[in-house]
Formats: sequence, C-alpha cells, structure tokens
Amino acid sequence: MSSLTTPSLSPAARLRGLKPDWLADPKVWRTEVLAGLVVALALIPEAISFSVIAGVDPALGLFASFTMAVTIAVVGGRRAMISAATGAVALVIAPLNREHGLGHLVAAVILAGLFQVVLGALGVAKLMRFIPRSVMVGFVNSLAVLIFMAQVPEMRDVPWAVYPLIAGGLALMVLFPRITTAVPAPLVSIVILTAITVGAAIAVPTVGDKGTLPSSLPAPGLPDVPFTLDTLTTIAPYAFAMALVGLMESLMTAKLVDDITDTPSNKTRESVGQGIANIVTGFFGGMGGCAMIGQTMINVKVSGARTRLSTFLAGAFLMVLCVVFGPIVSDIPMAALVAVMVMVSFATFDWHSVAPGTLRRMPAGEIAVMVITVVCVVATHNLAIGVVVGSVTAMVVFARRVARFADVTSVTGPDGATVVHRVTGELFFASSNDLVGRFDYANDPDHVVIDLSAAHIWDASSVAALDAIGAKYARRGKTVEITGLNDPSARLHGRLSGELAAELAAEH
Repeated sequence: MSSLTTPSLSPAARLRGLKPDWLADPKVWRTEVLAGLVVALALIPEAISFSVIAGVDPALGLFASFTMAVTIAVVGGRRAMISAATGAVALVIAPLNREHGLGHLVAAVILAGLFQVVLGALGVAKLMRFIPRSVMVGFVNSLAVLIFMAQVPEMRDVPWAVYPLIAGGLALMVLFPRITTAVPAPLVSIVILTAITVGAAIAVPTVGDKGTLPSSLPAPGLPDVPFTLDTLTTIAPYAFAMALVGLMESLMTAKLVDDITDTPSNKTRESVGQGIANIVTGFFGGMGGCAMIGQTMINVKVSGARTRLSTFLAGAFLMVLCVVFGPIVSDIPMAALVAVMVMVSFATFDWHSVAPGTLRRMPAGEIAVMVITVVCVVATHNLAIGVVVGSVTAMVVFARRVARFADVTSVTGPDGATVVHRVTGELFFASSNDLVGRFDYANDPDHVVIDLSAAHIWDASSVAALDAIGAKYARRGKTVEITGLNDPSARLHGRLSGELAAELAAEH
C-alpha cells in the first residue's frame, strides 16, 4: 500500500516564496524604482507650493513629503499610494501657523496623527461604504480638474518658450510608450526637456525658482511650545480638522487605487498608518500631510507601480535629489512637470461619466450628485467638503426616491364591516409622515386592518405614524388591527408603540 506525500520545500524555496514581487522579478523592480524617481521629481515643486500655502519654509514641506512617504510605505494599508505634504492639509493648518507660529503647527501635526490613530482604531474607515458611486465619480473628476487648475498659474505670464516645451512634453508622453514601456514616459519627458533647456540656455521658470532646496536631512525633536492645557486647547480644533480632512482624502484615494489596480486594501490599517506617518512627520518638524492624489496617479496609472517599494523610494529619492543633486534638480524646467501633471489630469478624469450616452441613461439625481460634488470641490479647493456635501445630497436624493415607493391600496370586505389597507414599500421618516393622510378615517367601517406584509418599518417615525393612525380611528370608535409585520419590524413596533403617538397625533 503506497501513500501519497507532499514534498517539503527546501529553506531556499521557502525564502523565495517570501520575497516581495519587486525583489523576485527584476522587471517589477525596475518599474517600481523608475516610478519612485518620477514621483520624487514631481513632488518637489508641489511640496514647495504647499509650504507657501501653509506659510512655512519650503524645507518643511519637503521634509514632510519625505517622512510621510517613507513611513506610510511601511505602515500603510494601500500599496503604491503616495502620501506627502498636501494642499488640503496646508489650508487647514495655515491659520494656526499665521496666528501662533511654527511650534504650534508642528504640535498640531503630531496631535492630528494621534487623532487619526484613534479614529482608525475605532473603525472610521467603515464609513467609506456610505459613499455612493456618483460621489466617487465626482471626486475623481473634481481632482482631475484641480490638478489641471493647479498648472494654470505656471502657464501665465511666462516666456513663450514654455508653451512649446509643454506641448513637446505631452507629445513625448503620448508617443514614447508606443516605442517602449521599459522606462516611464514622464521620466523621459523630464530628462529630454531639461537637457534641451540647459543645453540651449533657454530662460524659462525652473524648480529652483520655487524655493531653496534643503541641503541636509531633517533632525528629530520636540515642538517648541509650552506643554500646557492652553496649548492643547489652541491646537486641538486645527488638529482634529486636519485629521478628518487627511483621513477622508486618503481613504478616497485608496478606494480609487483599489478600482484602478483591481486589488483590495486595508482601510483601517491605512487610517492608523496615516496617523503614525503624521506623528513621525511632526517629530521631524514637517508640516504634515495625507495621500497625494496627483502623485499617486503618476505612480499607479502612468508609471504602473504596484508595490510599497515605489512609495518608499519616492520619499527616499526626494531627499537624495534635494540634498545630493540639488543644483541639477533646480534646473528642471517647470514646463516639464506641468506637462506631466496635465497628462495626469486627463488620465484621471472619468470621460465615460460625461459621455452623452451615459448622461442619457443615468438618473437625473445621480448626475446632480456628481455635478454638486465637482462644483463644491472646485469652488472650495477642498476634496473633503465636496465629498461630504455630495454624500449628503445623495442621501437626500435616495430618501426622496424611496419615499415615493410607499403606497396604500384599500379593499372593503363583502359585508362592508371591514376594510383592509395594504401598505407597500419602505416606511421611514420621509415616507411615514405622508402615511397618516392616506386613510379615510371618517368613512371607513368600524374594523380596520392595516396589512404590512409588503412593507418594512425602519425607524421611530414610522412607529409614531402607525400609532397616530390608530389614535385617529380610536377617536371615532373604530378598531385597528396591524398584521403582516416581519420580525425586525415587529420588534421595533413592539418596543416603541404607544411611546411616540401622542406628539405626532397632535401635529396632525
């Protein structure tokens, strides 16, 4: 009698199985390294610009981008997503820096990180399930618009040579992938345009014009503030706002990357990871940050990165480029980076969502939600505000739509002594308030049956409405029998019936 045995793997084979993709496959490794380099180059002018918005030295934005990217690569829950200094965070903390100084800003970044860790542990990421697709589409389209709008100032009041450089950069990124995809087209575009401007001595705005690059690595330390209750009460509102904005933007970006890569992510780990990254950033004197949508799209959609290596190297290359190759990086024309970001904006926009055929088939309410989300984001330059307003609008649209499905049909018995009112649909605050007026209290016979076998009771408003209906019949000496309740509806009705009717009856 023979037995089947599974051959055991050798230690070397087991180690090979534990290798990450980028280490096991040289092609993946090359893609991740080059993607990290492209993202690092694109991060530099963005981080400097956000530093200006926050009112801090450009080095603090660059330090934040370095520490955020390197830390989130290890502790984050979404592979290949880029976290760095962002405009949304800069807008939140700018007033604190302006009114109380840099020490309070850094302390707020650390406290915001603590808030994010707590919120992440409490499961705030689960709220993502309540964001409808129309809001997500509006989020994607609005960020594409914002990315493009951010490039417009770089195309105003500039030497004429900037425009052909941008056009040439776009042409390279469109045509070069047809030749080979071994090297990311954005990197080729940046290198070629830099060589042209430096070699031909073309005077155009460069990265160096944005601000001075740091010449050394950041050093850890404590924020320069008094550790008192007064300091805590000063920074807490700003820290909490930063925590919420950062989490919302990061979770929305993670969901977008999930859809693009068709891979899942751990949103709870990402929430906690964002907090840890901000705590680390604060102790290194950075301005804080969150997921960076434009650079994430460069990394994932344009460059094809899929692992944590690209995120880690984006931060590492950023510091190497600033500290070691600062003079060379300073010569990169802004036109090259503008061309990359314009390409990213066009690649990010969901063109199918605005196609005439799609708009004809889509319900008007869904289109309205998408448009409202885009308008709010573009008007406020805050993705979080747009998502909140869009989600609330979607809930209102949904409630109105579902409320219309609640209906009452009436059948009087052969003897004329009983009437059966069959209620169909979902009973909640938006539909149950109209339910009270759907019955003929004066002319109905003495025995009234309300059949709820085709309905469901969702809230206290519905129970109160049913009690009010019963009270109206009772005042006329008629009896009401409620039948057909499913188990959840019966439990809710049994628990609340008789407690809420008086107030609603008085209103009617």
